[in-house]
Amino acid sequence: METFITKLHEIMLGERVDDAIGRYILSASVLGFLVHISLWVLCSMDFIAVSPEASKLLSSPLSALYTPFSILLAYEVYQLIRAIPESFSTAVGKQFEVATLLVVRDVFKRLADIEIQGEWTISSELGLVFVECLAFVVLLYTALSYQRAQTVAIASQWDKADLDLFVMGKKMVAVLLTITYLAIAVTAFTGWILMLSEGEVGVSRDIFFLDFFTCLILADILILLISYRYSADFLALVRNTGFVLATVILRVAIASPGVSAMALFVVSGAMGITILRLTENFRKMAAD
Repeated sequence: METFITKLHEIMLGERVDDAIGRYILSASVLGFLVHISLWVLCSMDFIAVSPEASKLLSSPLSALYTPFSILLAYEVYQLIRAIPESFSTAVGKQFEVATLLVVRDVFKRLADIEIQGEWTISSELGLVFVECLAFVVLLYTALSYQRAQTVAIASQWDKADLDLFVMGKKMVAVLLTITYLAIAVTAFTGWILMLSEGEVGVSRDIFFLDFFTCLILADILILLISYRYSADFLALVRNTGFVLATVILRVAIASPGVSAMALFVVSGAMGITILRLTENFRKMAAD
C-alpha cells in the first residue's frame, strides 16, 4: 500500500511532472495573454462584437492580465498541493500565495474598469481599489513570512517510524486532493464554457476557488487529526488548528463581496502571521 501511494504521488506530484507542468504553464500564460490582448484590439476596432457581459473582459488592455494570472493561479494551487507532504506550515504559506494572486488579479480587473472623469474624486470603486491594495500587501507579507520562516519542526521529535507514517498519510491526502482538484477544475471550466456560449462571462473569485478551498479545509482537518494520532503536543495541535482557522477565513473571504472580502483577507493574513510568530517564539523558549 505504501509503495502504491508513493508511486502514485510521484506520478501526480513528482519533480519531473512539476518541471513539465511548469514549462506548459509558462507557455500557456504567454499564449493566453496574447490571445486576450488580440481580442481586445479586435473589439476596440469593431472587428468583432461581443455581449455586454463579455465586454467586461475586453474593456481595457489591462483586462488581458486576467487570463495569464488565472493560469498562474491554477499552477499555484498545484504547488500548494505539492507542499502538503513537506510541511503543514509550508502548505499554509502557499494558501496565502494563492490568496495574494487572487486579490492582485481583482485589482487589475477593477483598474481596467475604472473611468476617472472630471476632477479628482474618491469614488466607491477607487476606494475599493485602495482597500484591495492594502489586503494585497498584508497577504504578500504573510506569504513571504511563511517562506522565510525557519522553525524547529515538532515532527523532528517523533520516532522515525511515526514520522514516515505521518508523511505517507500526507502523501495520500495530497493524492486525493489532486484528484479532487482536477475534478473541480474540469467542472468549473465546463460550466464557464457553457456560460460563455450563452453570452455570460463569469469573472468572480468563487469560480473554482470556493469549492477547492472547501475541500482544502477538509484536507487540513484530516491532516490535523492524523498528526494528533502520533503526537498529543498542545503547541502543535493549537498551531495547526490556528492554520485551519486561517484557511476557513480565506474561504469565507473568497465567497464575500467588496470590502467585506478584503477585510476578511486582512484578518486571515494577520492571524497567519500571529500564529507563526507566537509558535516560533515559544519553540525558541522551549529550546533554550
